Amino acid sequence: MIYLFLAPGFEEVETLTPADYLRRCELDLKLVGVGGKNITGSHGITVTCDITAEEAAEHLPEMIILPGGMPGTRNLEQSETVTKMITDCYQAGKTIAAICAAPSILGHMGLLNGRRAVCFPGYEQELSGAEIVSEPVVADGNIITSKGAGTANHFAFALVASLLGQERADSLKAALQWE
Repeated sequence: MIYLFLAPGFEEVETLTPADYLRRCELDLKLVGVGGKNITGSHGITVTCDITAEEAAEHLPEMIILPGGMPGTRNLEQSETVTKMITDCYQAGKTIAAICAAPSILGHMGLLNGRRAVCFPGYEQELSGAEIVSEPVVADGNIITSKGAGTANHFAFALVASLLGQERADSLKAALQWE
């Protein structure tokens, strides 16, 4: 199971692109609402989530995905349920993926120490202990980070590759007419 967390003010492209690609691959993805099931993004689009964060806390997923956006990133970080799940998944060696401003959450939690990471420009100082690189998406161990809405496709393909292998990610790219 994969959890993609949505908090009020989430960035829509960074959320819906990975959600779409993972579901196209028939993966068990749950949209998880922080503060309810109907969550409105930073550009006014409301998404109905599958479950709430409290319901999600009953299980340990294979992957957690954290979209950026403001104030969505702050709202994710302020949720004790979300940060506890991040900690539990990290300690269990599960994959944690974050895009845009959301890698700052991992930096604040000390999870990027000694790892290569990227984020939205201007948030680099929030990635405590990370080696900042300038790639669209970076996978380092069980952490995947990406820059922002403009790299959401790269991010989503990296998630597919992490879960199902590069060959499946490449076949999805072909099906979507990518490149």
